[in-house]
Amino acid sequence: MIKVEGLVKKYNDHSVLKGINFEVKNNEVYGFLGHNGAGKSTTINILTGLIKYNGGNVMVNGSVGYLPEDPKFYPYMTAREYLRFIGELSNTNKASINSRCDELLELVKLKNAANRRIGGYSRGMRQRMGFAVALYNNPQLLLLDEPASALDPEGRKDMMDLIKGFKEKGGTVFLSSHILSDLERIADRIGILNKGQMVMEGSLDEIKREHLLPIYDIEFEEPCGEVAEKIRVLNWVEDVEVEDRTMSITVRDQQVANNLLLRALWENNITVVSYQVRKSSLEDIYMRVVQENE
Repeated sequence: MIKVEGLVKKYNDHSVLKGINFEVKNNEVYGFLGHNGAGKSTTINILTGLIKYNGGNVMVNGSVGYLPEDPKFYPYMTAREYLRFIGELSNTNKASINSRCDELLELVKLKNAANRRIGGYSRGMRQRMGFAVALYNNPQLLLLDEPASALDPEGRKDMMDLIKGFKEKGGTVFLSSHILSDLERIADRIGILNKGQMVMEGSLDEIKREHLLPIYDIEFEEPCGEVAEKIRVLNWVEDVEVEDRTMSITVRDQQVANNLLLRALWENNITVVSYQVRKSSLEDIYMRVVQENE
């Protein structure tokens, strides 16, 4: 559906994209992950054809719907008027326009607000309106730029449900986001962009299987900064994060940690209040990969 090879984008002497490669397959949700300023929006603008690029190859197959991060509308129009306007621009006959408007307003849960001016909509309502516009011409591929970045938890859930529904009907989604929990819920494959370079790509299952590491969350009776430095140098420890009396220890080998971690803490004469083990999340993987590529 999308194939990008060696994509380069520069603004004067500043390289925003430095020869990135990725592929989006048919009927999958591809999560394009990176911090603000990593080059995600630039990539989407290139895929939509809104801006040119300086090198590489970009192939996009199929009809495309696009939802920018902050969609703009004529605020004096109602949702129904705006969708009819889109239909007229698409040279759709009047009967089809009316039925399509009703169908989309029902889908994005704006039917009860269909005759209200968009200028009075909340951010979440405008995002859902933008999703309806992106769907109007029945695209095969959706390009979504941070569709849930400023939404509350309920609004984010609504947006994720719309994306899942589109995929279930055979659609393909390229989803740019920095909200890792959302991508972890719906993405089939992930690409991680950092400073204009792809630092990781693969299926979510593959990435978790290869990069998930156990994390020991431990709380102590007193601040543990000095002990953390002693734990950090152990060869089976990957990383240590400290916040006052709590320590999160990422380890390379859980069996070794089970045998040696409590002993190491006991030898440093510090009292443990609580102790639990969890698997690292996509956020942990992302932070580790980005730090390794700094």
